[in-house]
Amino acid sequence: MTDRLRISIAQIAPTVGDIDGNVEKILAARDQAAAQQADLVVLPELIVSGYPPEDLVLKPAYQRACRAAVEDLAVRTADSGPAMIIGAPWATTDQGGGQPFNAAILCAEGKISAVVYKTRLPNYGVFDEPRRYRAGKGLAPVSFKGVKIGLMVCEDLWYPDAAAELAAQGAEMLVAPHGSPFRMTAHAERHAVAEARAAETGLPVIFVNQLGGQDELVFDGASFVTQPAGKKKFQLPAFTRAVTLTQWQKKSTGWECESGPEDALPPQRSLMYQALVMGVRDYVNKNRFSGVVIGLSGGVDSALTAAIAVDALGAERVRCIMMPSRYTAGESHTDAEQCAELLGVSYENIAIEPAVSAFSDMLAKTFEGTAADTTEENIQSRIRGVLLMAISNKFGPMVLTTGNKSEMSVGYATLYGDMNGGYNPLKDVYKTEVFALCRWRNEHHPAGMLGPEGKVIPANIITKPPSAELREDQKDQDSLPPYDQLDDILRGLVEDELSVREIIAGANGRPPQEEDVVRRIQHLLYVAEYKRRQAPPGPKITVRNFGRDRRYPITNGFRDR
Repeated sequence: MTDRLRISIAQIAPTVGDIDGNVEKILAARDQAAAQQADLVVLPELIVSGYPPEDLVLKPAYQRACRAAVEDLAVRTADSGPAMIIGAPWATTDQGGGQPFNAAILCAEGKISAVVYKTRLPNYGVFDEPRRYRAGKGLAPVSFKGVKIGLMVCEDLWYPDAAAELAAQGAEMLVAPHGSPFRMTAHAERHAVAEARAAETGLPVIFVNQLGGQDELVFDGASFVTQPAGKKKFQLPAFTRAVTLTQWQKKSTGWECESGPEDALPPQRSLMYQALVMGVRDYVNKNRFSGVVIGLSGGVDSALTAAIAVDALGAERVRCIMMPSRYTAGESHTDAEQCAELLGVSYENIAIEPAVSAFSDMLAKTFEGTAADTTEENIQSRIRGVLLMAISNKFGPMVLTTGNKSEMSVGYATLYGDMNGGYNPLKDVYKTEVFALCRWRNEHHPAGMLGPEGKVIPANIITKPPSAELREDQKDQDSLPPYDQLDDILRGLVEDELSVREIIAGANGRPPQEEDVVRRIQHLLYVAEYKRRQAPPGPKITVRNFGRDRRYPITNGFRDR
């Protein structure tokens, strides 16, 4: 038995399905831990398979490949380097196919020393684990160098009885590999849970989280060590790969972390922006696109999308296209060109008026006797969508969609038009936050951003009234309430699931709202579900995003009364 341990925490970014690539990243992290003279390196949940593998994890060939990778990794620990705690789907030999376990595996001295199964399978929000995994039937500490480690896979840490079960069996510290997606409330929630377990059991907690974007989910790392009250806590950086050593000493009161990382988490808006950048970067790179193409309109949404794309990929991989019509204001031309210049991106102008005229001629007989309405507006949007997709098909960049969460909520977007694209950075960003992020990015340049420092979005783009510019003198607020009012109502309906009457009355400290406005917004929210089902994915940053979090029926006769 030892009274000192050197434990490296490895927050790294796997790719779902790339088992060989993930193994390379695990071994690279272990090499770093070896250089730190670590005894043990702890890696995130399901790091071998990538997380979340969704129904891919039910494929027998995939299960076999993951198990073979773990067995090979175990053999690698026969050298003098550190042991590893790694996460992987684990199909036992007696299963005969079907659901594997979600396991944390201790590999030491050339063999698999212990396998611990996740016992609590989350089935809420973005999680759907009972569909894909078998639940373990209890927890027991694993022994490493004579130290009893309470190994808890992700959700198990969030239950007091699981930690109490391990403490009652003599666990001396709790180690919790996680695949915890980013959301704006995530850090406070994680720290509160870990602090509660440390207080209840008197044991320190090592919280190890995954890094990187995976479709709609972004994993921010931000791993940490929490100790019982009165003892120092340690924090790894957010949105940064890190393999960091922590040093532990056994004292009369138990194991204590004496040294480790002391990074500070950045402010909320910085976290939000970095999550969007990581979501775009990993989606584009992991899916092997050469770059992205964006319709740059001179409006705030496309400008912020372009800034995020440049920060994620570099200006040389971002192509911006201005597609004016007869309704495009002169200042929009100026603003778009200036924004492209500030960002240093490729910029070109393709007028859509010839195509608009052609469609008008083609449909003249069919539309004879009818007045112009949103049909003609949508044709303009769809022409732009066709142009962007043509450039994508011809040259290879993926189209980035530019619609925000406020517009997606109420259907203020055109299917097969401005909703075209492979990924939408602003899908989970309300319009009021779009404005705030534009101002923030003009004043900040976080580490790792590939775009230029200083102002990248012209001031006029932020201050002028938003408009789709699909008809004469059009403004968003011709059709919608002011965005601060709209977003407050939407947060009540979507994030908090409040009733119409609660929103009207100003529940939860909100300002009271007019009944007819709230009911109209609720109706628009429900009838736009069919559009959202056809929208591209985008990074989750709020408590409840459209897609994995909020799964409402398209055909829906309910209206809250």
